[in-house]
Amino acid sequence: MSTITPHYRSVQQLLQSRSFSIDEYQREYKWEKSNVDELLTDLQLKFQSCYRAGDDTRMVSNYDEYFLGSIIVSSRNGRSYLIDGQQRVTSLSLLLICLYRAAKEQNLQVLQTIAPLIFSDNFGEPKFNLDIAERLPVIEALFKGDPFNPDGKDESIQTMHARYRDIEQNDLIADLGDSLPHFAYWLMTRVGLIEIATDNDNYAYAIFETMNDRGKPLSPVDMLKAYLLAPILDEDKRRNANQVWKKNVLELITWCGEHEAERDAACIKAWFRAQYAESIRDRKAGSTDKDWELIGSTFHRWVRDNHLRLKVGGDTENLALITDKFPFFSKAYRIVLDASLNYTPGLEAVFYNAHNEFTWQSTVLLAPLVVTDDDEVVRKKLAVTATYLDIWLMRQTVNYIRVGYSSTSYAMYLLCNDIRGKSLPELVSILTNKLTQSDITFEGSVSKGRTGINGLGLNQFSRRYIYHLLARVTSFVEVGSGKPDLFDKYVDRSSPNPCDIEHIWANDFDQYHTECASQQEFDELRNRVGGLLLLPADVNRSYQDKSFQDKSPHYAKQNLYAASLTGSTYEHQPKFDNFRTTRGLPFKPYEKFGKAEQMERTLLINQMANQIWSHERLKDYLV
Repeated sequence: MSTITPHYRSVQQLLQSRSFSIDEYQREYKWEKSNVDELLTDLQLKFQSCYRAGDDTRMVSNYDEYFLGSIIVSSRNGRSYLIDGQQRVTSLSLLLICLYRAAKEQNLQVLQTIAPLIFSDNFGEPKFNLDIAERLPVIEALFKGDPFNPDGKDESIQTMHARYRDIEQNDLIADLGDSLPHFAYWLMTRVGLIEIATDNDNYAYAIFETMNDRGKPLSPVDMLKAYLLAPILDEDKRRNANQVWKKNVLELITWCGEHEAERDAACIKAWFRAQYAESIRDRKAGSTDKDWELIGSTFHRWVRDNHLRLKVGGDTENLALITDKFPFFSKAYRIVLDASLNYTPGLEAVFYNAHNEFTWQSTVLLAPLVVTDDDEVVRKKLAVTATYLDIWLMRQTVNYIRVGYSSTSYAMYLLCNDIRGKSLPELVSILTNKLTQSDITFEGSVSKGRTGINGLGLNQFSRRYIYHLLARVTSFVEVGSGKPDLFDKYVDRSSPNPCDIEHIWANDFDQYHTECASQQEFDELRNRVGGLLLLPADVNRSYQDKSFQDKSPHYAKQNLYAASLTGSTYEHQPKFDNFRTTRGLPFKPYEKFGKAEQMERTLLINQMANQIWSHERLKDYLV
């Protein structure tokens, strides 16, 4: 007889020496960066509310619990199939792998406890808890720290690889510091789910349909709408307000032809944080959630609790919020979404920040808007704020300062408060002053001991930002020389032959032993930004072992920035000549490319960076 059994499982109880499969017809792993960032932030804040420096790891057993919801599991032929919950279980597995690798690097004892949650011993071979054949190569590579190229692989594989990199770069590990083992034990033993288990697929899918259809609870968006509509007593006004609300929600969740059920909630969170958040949680044990966090989790309750400050709760006020403010901010939000996906003239900076995967962009861009702004003012405010973020982000990243969701949350809260509801001239003035007064520049930071572009090299943290920088530099040179702007093509990883980072120096220490005293010095210099280019992947692969003298004739056939290394580029190129002369940029061709030449190229990049990311760009939007 078939049974249905619910059990509360800690993460350890759920995953310990156990594996899960999914059926072929189930949807792909689709979590986005924002989903991972929100999960990690929620976990970190809950953990930090309990942890105190100096706690023994045994004290973790008394920390507060955190509930992750429910999953549905069907047992069949000796295997456990995830009917509902693959997104969370996959994301948890990726987080555990990241914690395992960090614990291994630090030689922490907790890694022995984490390991069985990721894989179990199967007659001498590791059997991973996500037992999905096509995904095993990426899981194994991430677990072992081996190189893995997801290009051309299935959607789930590409997404898993991307989300793991997001977890690595989220700053969680760095923020935890000495509390990493405490967090790991807390995650394993105090974070849990309800596992609804059955040995009958029909029962499992019936439960799934009931939970996601007839038994689906009201969403926070639905509850907010109900709260706002309730005081509107006039039936015609209430009916019209309801139609306006439904129209805007539909436009959000079906934006760009892709249905996303939580996009309406994401818009409202961004809008309320940008326009109304006046407090943020202190990052210390015992702190409570404030506006910034509450809006991110229970915004419908937060509106009710803050109705006096928001001036809602009455007929007229609620009508204004539903029929004026919501359409205005949802439209602006959709403009940001569209410009994040499509390289849009005038809103290029929105695309740049999206490519750098800066999660807070939508929130910050809504902060200076006022309902009475016309379309032109809205676009200019969006553009100037996005341009500020673009400059700020690149200054941070070339100095190895983390810009993940958690590490920038407080800075973005302050920024929203500073620019909230400002006129365009006020906005430009505030943002320009922030950039001119900042100690962090492309030349480095005195307070942080310098680095800047002169010290920028390719590593795990910087790879995505150097890729972006090279694409921007390449586009800058080409557009300045009268060629099309191909930035969006250079960063399109879905193209059949995407661009890769090319090392000008071959990976051969012997070729450069007279310039470098050791293999370590060679590796460091080879990875410096001045010795890197962007080339199509097939070209990159065919050149990588050749010397500069062998590669340079081929560089002449590639993008203009790569071609500028060679003498032929300086012949019969009047627009390029005019560009470098007018801009005062010391481009020059090279017969050889050693240590001194690489330093010259680095200085050139530094000069271009100061022009590409000049704070003077902000004033252009006043015209």
